[in-house]
Amino acid sequence: MMLLITPDYYGKFVNELAEMHRLRYRVFKQRLQWDVQVGGDMEVDEFDVLRPVHLLHRSADGGIQGCVRLLPSTGPTMLRDTFSILLDGQPAPRTDHVWESSRFALDVPPDAPKASGGLAAATYELFAGMVEFGLSIRLTEIVTVTDARMERILRRAGWPLRPIGKARPLGNTLAMAGYLEVSTDALERIRNAGRISGPVLWAPVMRAAA
Repeated sequence: MMLLITPDYYGKFVNELAEMHRLRYRVFKQRLQWDVQVGGDMEVDEFDVLRPVHLLHRSADGGIQGCVRLLPSTGPTMLRDTFSILLDGQPAPRTDHVWESSRFALDVPPDAPKASGGLAAATYELFAGMVEFGLSIRLTEIVTVTDARMERILRRAGWPLRPIGKARPLGNTLAMAGYLEVSTDALERIRNAGRISGPVLWAPVMRAAA
């Protein structure tokens, strides 16, 4: 099950948001050992106070097992304000038609359902949810900072990253910035690869096959 939590509904999903921050702690601090800000068993940073949209993936038993954070590029973003070196001198996007995704995290058991490319079905559902949300507010692209591992996952899922600059070592990872297409074609590719039969959040009008 997918949850799309906008700022107006934070109060109704306090427990789910707290569980999301604990998930991020497990993934980014404990598993990947990134240099992230933590408080107790939660990972929280300065971009969480900017009232982002959160997309959460709920497991069959009700727990939060995946998440991604979305912020408009017209305000502060990680790419512009924290990782500008990855722009290679190019301007960061600042438009209503591009939002930034960050803090994509997934923590599923080894026996979780798989789809194409050996990827967890939850991965495809989060990707589809990102595109569906983007289409619902008329985005053309999502910009993101990611690592080489995630860039490979995006390619396998049929949603390749269009790089902005070259990959650079940041901490203990090789990081890069780029754009992800938001279109009905991209959504169709993700749904097909992920064996998703319908919308996970929202149902755009799909382009008819030629």
